[in-house]
Amino acid sequence: MADEAVAEHPAEPAAPKAKDARSPEAPRGGARGDDNAKDAPDAPGSSDASDAADAEAAEREKERERAADRFKDRTRDPLAEEQGEEEPTDAAAATRARRSGQKLLASGRDLIGFDRSDVGRLHIGDINIGLDARRSGLSMRDGPVPEEELLRIRRTHIEPEGYVRLRRALEARRLLVLGGAPGTGRASTALALLEEVTRGGEGGQNSERVRRADPEKGVRGLATQVMEREGGHPRGTGYLLEPALDRPGTLPPDGMDLDQLASALAQQGSYAVVVVSVGSAANPLLAGRYGAICPPAPTRELVAVRLRQRLEEEHGDPVRVGGGDGDGDGGSARYGDGGEGSGLGGHTDRDRDTDQDRDRHSDRGRDGGRDRDADRGQDSDRDESRTRDADRDRHGDRGQDSDRREGRTRHTDRDSAGSLSRLLERAAELREDPEVTEAVGLDDLRPAEAELFASLLAGHLLGSVSREELLSGCRGLAAVQAYEWFAGVDRALAAPPPGDGRAPVRSGTAALFHPVAFRIALAVLGGASHSAVSAAAHLLTWELSVQSDPDSTPARPLFCDDPESDLALSRARPDNGPVDVAGAEVTGRLIFYRGTALPAAVLAELWDRHFPVRAPVVRWLRLLADDPRPQVSMRAAVAAGELSVRDFEHGYAELVRPLAEAPTPRRRVFAATALDQAAGHASHRRAVRKVVEDWSRHGTPALRWTAAMALGYGRSADSMDDTLDALARIGVRDDGEQLAVASLNLVRLLTLPECATVLRRLADWTGHHGEEYQDLALVSIVRLALTDVDEVLDDEPGTPLGDRGDWPLLLALAATRPELTGKLADLFWTALNTARSRDVAFDALETLLRSASRKDGSEWTREGLAALLPALTAEEHDRRRLDWLLRRMMRDQDRPLTEERARALWRLAVPARQRRSEEEESHG
Repeated sequence: MADEAVAEHPAEPAAPKAKDARSPEAPRGGARGDDNAKDAPDAPGSSDASDAADAEAAEREKERERAADRFKDRTRDPLAEEQGEEEPTDAAAATRARRSGQKLLASGRDLIGFDRSDVGRLHIGDINIGLDARRSGLSMRDGPVPEEELLRIRRTHIEPEGYVRLRRALEARRLLVLGGAPGTGRASTALALLEEVTRGGEGGQNSERVRRADPEKGVRGLATQVMEREGGHPRGTGYLLEPALDRPGTLPPDGMDLDQLASALAQQGSYAVVVVSVGSAANPLLAGRYGAICPPAPTRELVAVRLRQRLEEEHGDPVRVGGGDGDGDGGSARYGDGGEGSGLGGHTDRDRDTDQDRDRHSDRGRDGGRDRDADRGQDSDRDESRTRDADRDRHGDRGQDSDRREGRTRHTDRDSAGSLSRLLERAAELREDPEVTEAVGLDDLRPAEAELFASLLAGHLLGSVSREELLSGCRGLAAVQAYEWFAGVDRALAAPPPGDGRAPVRSGTAALFHPVAFRIALAVLGGASHSAVSAAAHLLTWELSVQSDPDSTPARPLFCDDPESDLALSRARPDNGPVDVAGAEVTGRLIFYRGTALPAAVLAELWDRHFPVRAPVVRWLRLLADDPRPQVSMRAAVAAGELSVRDFEHGYAELVRPLAEAPTPRRRVFAATALDQAAGHASHRRAVRKVVEDWSRHGTPALRWTAAMALGYGRSADSMDDTLDALARIGVRDDGEQLAVASLNLVRLLTLPECATVLRRLADWTGHHGEEYQDLALVSIVRLALTDVDEVLDDEPGTPLGDRGDWPLLLALAATRPELTGKLADLFWTALNTARSRDVAFDALETLLRSASRKDGSEWTREGLAALLPALTAEEHDRRRLDWLLRRMMRDQDRPLTEERARALWRLAVPARQRRSEEEESHG
């Protein structure tokens, strides 16, 4: 926009004849008298002033510059105090991390009222479920598997994917090491395999053909038992062994031990399945020639088949399914097994021999079977013939009555079938009910959970379980899983020393605590990168180990991590997603629980039932508060708030208050976020508001700073006016010492629905007689123009503001809230026309103008500028100032603004009708 270009367009005002970079000023309502245009260096008559007047003007100019420097210092980022002003603070990443943490811990339920029944015994309506969370390897004892349980396995076990491959491997090698996570049906699959391979073998007629082996004796003990045939076990026996590999000091069997067992089994014509949990201890076994992973049973099929069985039982179906113990990972149900080995399927065709079974039968067996079948068939035919003759002689004319009764029976059967069909249709709809799905909160169900879920659905459909009981029972599924994860984890460490007087082995505490530490870290940091969760888990493992054995330095294995095992043991899933790194987003490997209910269930179980673990967890959370990555510190703060809700006295004393008084802003932000999370619960809102009010009035500077950050969330005071009063008290106290943090949180409040109230109070403060209030308003206005939406907004994309995350908040509000445009323009005009804020405000206006389009020429904030600039340049003097600023931007040596873009911005500020009117006046 050169001078000759302006001459061709007389409607566009010429640039002022100022020699320096300061803009011309003109009074407009709201400017203070000592900050108006008379202080400008281009004021009329200034060149004729006396020397005294020049000296006075120079002193005023120095004072104005000092005031401008003080004002600029108050617009600094209060979150970057510890790093220095040049260090960028990723407020947007912190906001996104907080939002993500809140979403994962909400899961449609209030954590303080987390649904749980008596975990040891769950009774809902007519359904009575016993739940046993003891370690399966410690609860099993040597003994035969009852024939009734084997029959149930044959009839009801649902084959997981790859079952045939597992059976063939067992038949070929006689030994199979089957790995899987506890509760996924691995022991049920092992029993099904043993039942099938021993059915037609040498032990097929033996009532004790499948036995459970003593886990204390391990693989070597089982090999000795098989070779010496201890207990008189016949040939062809199948053995199920679950060794306790997770006990401290326990060494897993090596390859030679397995080979010895396989050789003994082959000599005796027997089979064995060794069930292990995936993890660092068992992975060498699973990687060997005998190892195999047991896939989990399919969830939908589990529920559908078991639900049908429940409904058929109530309709008098002749086939009823019994229950058993499973592998101890779950429990037993009134209607059937609710454990890992529960029968949740309907494969009745398993009673028929497969091709492989017939191949295994000897010729003599087949011939003998055919002879016996033929003899039984002839006898049956003769008996049936005699019975028919006797019936005809005995009943005579009563046959007609029997026909009529048979017809009524067939009609009743049709009605029953129709009723069952309708129930199944209603059951399918109920399973997909959004409220039921949200109450379950698990992506996939394990056998015991599918058993309970099917029982709840059936009970509700048949009228024995109310809707409230149904939802409560569904919510209890995650609580039961959390209970099983933590119950008795360190029982082995508390065991008395052996009889020989030796001290118990405690060197394996790190390996023992790592799985539970990983689950806690995942509950706190779910949605963060896998590396961040894993590092936090190792940090917590150290804290737990030291707390358990303070006299010993725990060993920290360096090369024993197994990410796949961590996922399997913690019901977790990986996913690719964005990770914030130094203000930029990159794609990383994130990790989540397989179910929205599990994070809250884990925290509730941890805090309510295991009091000794609170101390190491509190120390761990304090360490996470110092983490420079917002994805770690902010998620931990949200979790700390939820834990404080469950015991506010403890959370306030151990977490909130100590961190609120910390010298670093990062820890104080942690405390403020935890307080706001607690304020989100109606039960604790009053207590939080009382704490924040006391801090804002009588607290130390650190506590007032923390209170300001908590107030910025909008939930720590009774009303918006009370919030604004508290922020004003903090901002104006002690000569504006904490004005920066107060203004930051005033800007955060502008993203809330009550932003009109905030703008009204800012306008009132600009005319306040106290300069501190004026500075609070002016700093907030400038900060409003310099703050991006995603730095302060909690809303997800999809909202008017959320879709403009990289916009300056001032322009986003002007574009989405047209009723506020006039107030926004008046406030920003005041900052531009006040001497101490003018320089910073002009820099902010330049930033706004440059955001009109992106570097590639695509449109960016043009819509917001089109709404704001006309209101900001309503007078001719304002347009001259904009023209001056555009010319300065064109002359910028580092980032010169092109003439084309300068003209486009000018046309946004001055509408065409106004330009034509000014052109006519200039020609008149």
